[in-house]
Amino acid sequence: MKLVFATHNQNKFKEVQALVPDYIELLSLTDINCHDDIPETEPTIEGNAKLKADYVREHYNLNCFADDTGLEVTALNGAPGVYSARYAGPENNADANMKKLLQSLEGMEDRSAQFKTVIALSLDTSEMLFTGICKGEIIHATKGEKGFGYDPIFQPKGYDQTFAEISSEEKGRISHRGKAIQLLLAYLRGD
Repeated sequence: MKLVFATHNQNKFKEVQALVPDYIELLSLTDINCHDDIPETEPTIEGNAKLKADYVREHYNLNCFADDTGLEVTALNGAPGVYSARYAGPENNADANMKKLLQSLEGMEDRSAQFKTVIALSLDTSEMLFTGICKGEIIHATKGEKGFGYDPIFQPKGYDQTFAEISSEEKGRISHRGKAIQLLLAYLRGD
């Protein structure tokens, strides 16, 4: 089975590719010669995931899935949420995003947060959504060199390390994206 993962983000692609079984040939947007920057103009994570999957379906007529992820911080009423990638500006700069988030939380005791990933699957004539959530907290300073995005400041519940400190295998097992991918794969298997 060929399935396009509608992303240009190679870190995200590698993370997902490690979770997908060999019988699925996973293709990126680059693999199908889609070099468009698909706009994320919807006000929700679900809407953006669906928008990206629909774009590939309409323009390339290929089975695909797309994801959108947001970091939802309790003390900030769910922000940055759908705007997580561009929290500090349109440049999509992870360091600037983390710096702004840490500044926004200065002096706040409640640092609880959750990562939420929604995957939109466009398969033949059907569309499905799969949601994965990983609860945790925002620590006070960056720790770790692995991962990407907000990983160096997000510590998953039950762990004393950030996503940027644990192995990619462990992250894949417990993360929001890993959970959403497992739901997608269960659906594809017919579970």
